[in-house]
Amino acid sequence: MSIDIHEAKTKSDLKKFVKFPFELYKNNKFWVPPLINDEIKGLMPETNPAFENCKAKFWIAYKEEKIVGRIGAIINETFNEKTGEKTGRFTRLEFINDHEVVSSLTKIAENWLREQGMNKVMGPLGFNNLDLQGMLVEGFEYIPSIASVYHMSYYLEHLEKLGYEKEIDWVEFRLTLTDTPVDKANRGAGLIMKRFGIEVVHFKNMAELLPHSDDIFKILNDAFSDLPFVSPFSPKMMAYYKEKYIKIFNPEFVKMIKQKGEMIGFIIGLPSLSEAMQKANGKLFPFGFMHILKARKGIDVMDQVLTGVKKDVLSTGAGVILMAEIQKQMLSRGMKYIETTGIFETNINAISNWKNYEHIQHKRKRCFKKML
Repeated sequence: MSIDIHEAKTKSDLKKFVKFPFELYKNNKFWVPPLINDEIKGLMPETNPAFENCKAKFWIAYKEEKIVGRIGAIINETFNEKTGEKTGRFTRLEFINDHEVVSSLTKIAENWLREQGMNKVMGPLGFNNLDLQGMLVEGFEYIPSIASVYHMSYYLEHLEKLGYEKEIDWVEFRLTLTDTPVDKANRGAGLIMKRFGIEVVHFKNMAELLPHSDDIFKILNDAFSDLPFVSPFSPKMMAYYKEKYIKIFNPEFVKMIKQKGEMIGFIIGLPSLSEAMQKANGKLFPFGFMHILKARKGIDVMDQVLTGVKKDVLSTGAGVILMAEIQKQMLSRGMKYIETTGIFETNINAISNWKNYEHIQHKRKRCFKKML
């Protein structure tokens, strides 16, 4: 039976695009649904300022008039200018276990990227490094954090069959807070603070945090500038992500550090919202918001969403202070597990640090590449 591919152009099309995974994963106890309205807004130029420096198209695959897959293609022009590359991205690929479906989807995305002058495709990648990144290739028996991804185990085999090769992996850990690493972090943090004159900034509520939200993005732009796939956040993109995430943050789990009055680092933790998001099933109202509010107070798992330290102070070990402070916050709430979000497998320093804890390295995500 033939596969029909239709471009998702209208808001109605994009809603179908966004809702397909809800059908695909409906019997999967590990998949964490996104918020439907946020996802739709992220695919529209009218509501996502990433389109100011990105081109993108999205397609839906039909078989016997039933949706069986989807894919998007993105060209991040700022990233390509920065690197001198002509690299496109595939994004948000989801499909039933049918090679003809994924072959048809990747072919149309590759053809469009080729028409735009691209000579390579990589993915899954989003518009930027706060968008969806990577395909799960290990850890299918674990629920992901809301800052990570989940995929069907059969995806890997189909991508490799289509000629996609590994570019790089992200790895994720679950850490258990025990006395030894916690005490070590506290001692190290004390020494570093005293030696380099670093202070910790705490937030009790959103009113205290909001004035420093731009500082977080400025640090992020500096700290992540040399990492793969990264392009800087414009003021409009900063505002977009503040609006997107502000409703779910718990300010008490955001810590910042400053030196000589300047903010130089941050860590954002979040009591795990994965189960709450499953209960919400893509909608904040009428009851989804209640599940999320309850989860924000914390149970026993914290997702370590994002950490950044300015490059010129990285050698001070300032990151140790942030880790010590977030651990203190966790312990004050009776929390004992940390889910790290993906870090590049090449980040030996961070991985060595995680291995100081009682830990499991339980998930792995992959970015693929293919010449066009």
